[in-house]
Amino acid sequence: MAVETRLPKDVFRLRRESGGIRMIDVRSPAEFAGVHAEGAELVPLDKLDPRAFASQWTAFADEPIYVICQSGGRAAKAVERFQEAGFRNVFSVAGGTAAWEKAGLPVIRGARTVLSLERQVRIVAGLLVLVGTLLGWQFHPAIHALSLFVGGGLLFAGVTDWCGMGLLLAKMPWNKPKQRGSAGVSACQSRRADGKEPGAESSTSSRPAA
Repeated sequence: MAVETRLPKDVFRLRRESGGIRMIDVRSPAEFAGVHAEGAELVPLDKLDPRAFASQWTAFADEPIYVICQSGGRAAKAVERFQEAGFRNVFSVAGGTAAWEKAGLPVIRGARTVLSLERQVRIVAGLLVLVGTLLGWQFHPAIHALSLFVGGGLLFAGVTDWCGMGLLLAKMPWNKPKQRGSAGVSACQSRRADGKEPGAESSTSSRPAA
């Protein structure tokens, strides 16, 4: 089943008009703590169990669920999982948190920020390719196999939309929230992407969903 998307501005409008929607952020806890769409609930992709949601949300089975990540890739995977569990009214927020923030919609921003998981994967992959190439030239051609391995892994990730390096990086200490506070966002402030407080303009302000 195809993954349907909704634009951030449309999701925000629905949230404002209805007084609250179900929006799930499937990024890592550290990414969520750094910045997330106002009203989003953290459910990391590696912890997502749609069948458990199905048992808890039986009375709300027809209500739409909006899934958001950093740029859309992980949200699409989460939507597919929901669909496999029997959910039909599930949508991915197009462009993810990056697009939400770029549109100037309300976000919760914390003091601690980390690079998105996608950027971490690109940095680590590039570093491994560079190291493998340099060491292969300097010591032994067989070391070039490291670069080939990384390149093959990226090709596999692109074809299958499954990235083992991303899953591994998500478990690293810097991608885990600090113990104090809830999900590491106890010191967060609600702030628009343009730096204004949410109440500065009525057209973009809303209260978090209950």
